[in-house]
Amino acid sequence: MKYRKFGRINWQVSEIGYGMWGMGGWTESDDNQSAKSLDLAIERGVNFFDTAWGYGEGHSEKLLGELVKRHPNKKIYTASKLPPKNFKWPATKYYSYHDSYPKSHILEYTDKTLKNLGLEKIDLLQFHTWDDSWSNIDEWKKTIEDLKNSGKIKAIGISMNRWEPENGIKALETGIIDVVQVIYNIFDQAPEDKLFSICEKLNIGIIARVPFDEGTLTGNITKDTEFPKDDWRASYFVPENLISSVDKVDKIRPLIPKKMTMAEVALRFILMNKKIGTIIPGMRKEKNVISNTLTSDGNGLSLELYNELRKHRWDRKPTSWSQ
Repeated sequence: MKYRKFGRINWQVSEIGYGMWGMGGWTESDDNQSAKSLDLAIERGVNFFDTAWGYGEGHSEKLLGELVKRHPNKKIYTASKLPPKNFKWPATKYYSYHDSYPKSHILEYTDKTLKNLGLEKIDLLQFHTWDDSWSNIDEWKKTIEDLKNSGKIKAIGISMNRWEPENGIKALETGIIDVVQVIYNIFDQAPEDKLFSICEKLNIGIIARVPFDEGTLTGNITKDTEFPKDDWRASYFVPENLISSVDKVDKIRPLIPKKMTMAEVALRFILMNKKIGTIIPGMRKEKNVISNTLTSDGNGLSLELYNELRKHRWDRKPTSWSQ
C-alpha cells in the first residue's frame, strides 16, 4: 500500500481508502462479511475509513467503531458525515442553512456519531450535503471551531453534491474546511476544471468517491441489470441512466488491457492524479478488498491508455434521480 499526504492536516493516508456506505443497509449487506472485509483491509494497509450517520442511521458508524476496537495498535483514520436536519439529499439552493445545519443539529449529530463509534473524538467530520449559499454564515464556522477546541473532531470537511464540483468552492475559501470529498472517476472529470487547483492552492485534502460510477465502471452492470426495490441503486439506475451509462462503458471496454479488469483500470486512472489523497471504493466482499488494494503499487497506467480514457469524460447535470 502506498500512502499520500492529506492536505494541510499532514496525515499519511492510504491511497485506497474504504467507503462504508454499502455496509449501512444495502440489500445483501451482512455484518459478519463486512467485519471480515474491514479486517482484511487493515491487514493490507488501508488506514482511512469513511462512513456517515446516514448509512443505516448509524449502523455503518458502529461497524467502524468495532473495527477500531479490534485493532487498538493500528492508526485508523475515522471519517463520518453529519446528515442535514431536513434529511434530504442532495442540498439545493431552496434549502436554507437552518433547514440543514443549525448549531443544535451539528452538536446533536456529532455526539450521536461519537456514541455510535464508541470514541471520544473523530478524525474527520464532514457535512454530508452542501450548498455554497451557506458559506458566509458564521454560525457553522464557530460551531466547528468549538468542536475542534473541545477535542471532539480533528478536521472538518464537506461532501460535494453529485455533479456539482464547484458548489463548495466558496466554503473552501473561508479557510475553515480541511478536506473535500467529491465524485471523480473516468466519466466525472469536472473537478479538474477548478476544484482541484483551488484545493492545491489552499492545501486541502481530496477524497475521491464513486470511483466506479456506482458500479458501471466495474463492467458488471448491463442494460438488463435489476436491483431490489429497497436498494438505493434501483432509484438511481432508472432506464434513462442505466442505458446511457452502459453505452458509455461499452465504448471503454476495447481499451482495457487483457491482464487488467475494468475496475482496476478505473482505480488506476484516479491514482494517476497526484492531487488525490485517497479513493474510497465500497468493498463489502474480501475478494474486492484484495483486488482494489492491489492497485496501490505505484504503477498507475501507461500515458497512452490514460490519455485515451480522458477522452471519455462525461459531463452530467443533477436530476431528480441523481441524489
